This record gives sequence, structure tokens and C-alpha cells, in this order.
Amino acid sequence: MKSRRKQKCTKVVLFIIAFFFATSFLMPIVLTVANSFMQESEISSNYGAVFDSYTDDSNSYYGNQQSQTQSSYTSEAANLKFIPDMVTFKQYYTVLLQSPDYLLKFWNSVILVVPIVVFQIFIALGAAYSFSRFRGRKKEIIFFLYIILMLMPYQVSLVPNFLVSKWLGILNTRAAIILPGIFSTFSVFLLTKYMRRIPKSLIEAAELDGASEWQIFTKVCIPLCKSAIASTAILVFIDYWNMVEQPLILLSDSDKYPLSIFLSEINKGEVGLAFAVAVIYMVPTILIYLYGEEYLIEGISYSGGVKG
Repeated sequence: MKSRRKQKCTKVVLFIIAFFFATSFLMPIVLTVANSFMQESEISSNYGAVFDSYTDDSNSYYGNQQSQTQSSYTSEAANLKFIPDMVTFKQYYTVLLQSPDYLLKFWNSVILVVPIVVFQIFIALGAAYSFSRFRGRKKEIIFFLYIILMLMPYQVSLVPNFLVSKWLGILNTRAAIILPGIFSTFSVFLLTKYMRRIPKSLIEAAELDGASEWQIFTKVCIPLCKSAIASTAILVFIDYWNMVEQPLILLSDSDKYPLSIFLSEINKGEVGLAFAVAVIYMVPTILIYLYGEEYLIEGISYSGGVKG
């Protein structure tokens, strides 16, 4: 009886902790969606003091340290509201029909991210098959270098990418962002660890049937790696959909900026638009995650248990 009570108490405590963290993570999303349906006057009354403190006087904000400290505090507390007094779709109407700049930035994000995801997975599949199929000391050293590159933050390689892009003459073009993204090491690592879990008996059986390396790769390995491919594609999409440093450094033309950069440029008179654009910006990642949640969990858990 005591053990059952302890188990029940443990489950209750764990449920409360999980509920607390889930609520904490979901609250900003719910708040953003709710505020996107509020009128501009209501948003100003709830958060006006917060936004005014950062945007009223740009000189005082970017001036000396004392003025920065003073502008970072507000005299009024923000009023977090999850239910609008009056629901309005004006922000969405403005964004989708009256402001082509927002949609242009959205499609800039799509044009940058989709080629990176597609070609990165394509190249990573070939590299992962090589690392898993033909193992040796040299290839293990190369794979270890891949891991080191994967662990390095992108900011470390940002300056070399800038110099190489300038040397190639692709600076201020989408290729300056797409090409480094295509050859990222993260997909190679994840797919390699997954392919090494494929039973050798399946590959040996295919070899006995006279299958070539290309047939083994396309008919055996790729079908067995569908969940890993899907999970990797989801993670890569989310990573590059939220990129900030690459466009700021490698693109000087603001017309080529993705929506992730443009969100920070919305001024204080368009706070309601900022909420609406943020919701539109979140839709692709949420839909992709909901569609591929099972593949994501299966791919990560299966790859995480790999030896070698």
C-alpha cells in the first residue's frame, strides 16, 4: 500500500512539474495568437509603456550606459491579456492584403530554407551511406571532424563564410546562405548514426541477390531511413527558418532579408502587425512539427541509441 501511495504521489508531482513547464512554454505562443486579434488601441493600453521605453528616443537608448539603463525600465507594468475585448482581423487583413513587404519576406524565407533542406538531406544521405558502409580509420577520423564541426557554433565560421563568399563573388546573394547550409554537418551525423543501426544481414542478403551499391543505397538503406530523413528535415527546417546571423552578415540588400530579420524592424506604431506577422511566421514550423511528430521522435530516439 505504501509503495502504491508513493508511486501515485510521484506521478502527481511529475504531472504538476510537466504541466508547469508545458504552460510556461506555451504561454508566449498563446499570448502572441491572442494579441494578434486585438485592436491596436487595446495593445497600446496593455503594452504601450513597455514599447515606448525602448523606442521613444533612439538617441538616449543608444547613448551612454546610464541612458540605456534608464530606458530599460518602465513606469508601468505590462498587462498580459489572453482574451481580447473585441476580436478584430484588421492586422491579418493589413499583412496579407495591404502590405506586400511582409509576404515578400515570408517567401524570402521559403526560398532560402527549402533548397537548404532538400539538398542538405540529399548530400547527407550519400555521405552517411559512405561512413556507415565503408568504415576505416581514415573515415572515422573524418567523421570525428564532422562531429567537431557540428558542435561548433555557427558564429565561429561566420567570418570564414563571409570571406569565402566574397572571394567567390556571391556576397549579397542567396547562394551565400544556401551553399554553406547545404554542406552542414548535422544531417550527416544524424543519418550516419541511424544507418549504422541497419542490420548487416539485410545488406548481405541484397549483395547475395546481386544488388549493386546504388541498389543497396536506394532500395535498402533509404527506405529504412524514412523516419530519420523526416526528423532530420524537420530539425534543419526549424533551424534555418529562424536564422538571423547569416542574412545580417551575408546580405546587404534588405529586400532579400527573410521574415526572421524583418520582424525586428517593425516599429512601435505597428505592434499589432508584429503579433500577426509572428503568428504567420510560426504557422509553417507548427504544421511541419505536428505532421512529422512521430517521425521526429522515432528518428531521434532510434539514432540516439546507436553504437559506433
